[in-house]
Amino acid sequence: MNELLRQFTLASGQGIQIVQGDLTLERVDAIVNAANSQLMHGGGVAGHISRQGGPVIQAESNAWVRLHGPVSHAEPAYTAAGKLPCRYVIHAVGPVWGEGDEDRKLNAAIYGSLHLADRLKIASIAFPAISTGIFGFPKDRAAGIILETILDFFQACPDSGIRQVRLVLFDSPTLDAFLDAWKAGGLGE
Repeated sequence: MNELLRQFTLASGQGIQIVQGDLTLERVDAIVNAANSQLMHGGGVAGHISRQGGPVIQAESNAWVRLHGPVSHAEPAYTAAGKLPCRYVIHAVGPVWGEGDEDRKLNAAIYGSLHLADRLKIASIAFPAISTGIFGFPKDRAAGIILETILDFFQACPDSGIRQVRLVLFDSPTLDAFLDAWKAGGLGE
């Protein structure tokens, strides 16, 4: 069962939360998948989402890539969620550590996911720690960028229909990095 550990509400009423648990159990409008540009969901978070949601996620991902080509950092794809308790899966392509310009690419992936969620009229969305697994992005650095990008989005788009962003973190090292970034960002204890 997922556990809410931190929450912060902006003056606009939009909220950010840190949750420890399994992203695929989140009852939100959309979850974000940490995807590769070809949307091949074999391992890590992507593999888990695809297995839990069923074959429709990979089938729709394959169709997306055939129609639109590889997914970029700034322009995520989306599919149905299959058997997951959400409506959509947004497939965000985070950077691989060492490929260059990683901070900007991670920022683009988060910002692009939030813009897509707004276009899809999503009120609640849950993110994993994009790029911090097999893509090797340092957890503490990613945590700061992800939190800052969400806050920047809400500042730039106070009228966004997104009311809640949940950061759903599974393992203790990732959770600790996000809790440290949360505190450093002045969002509370």
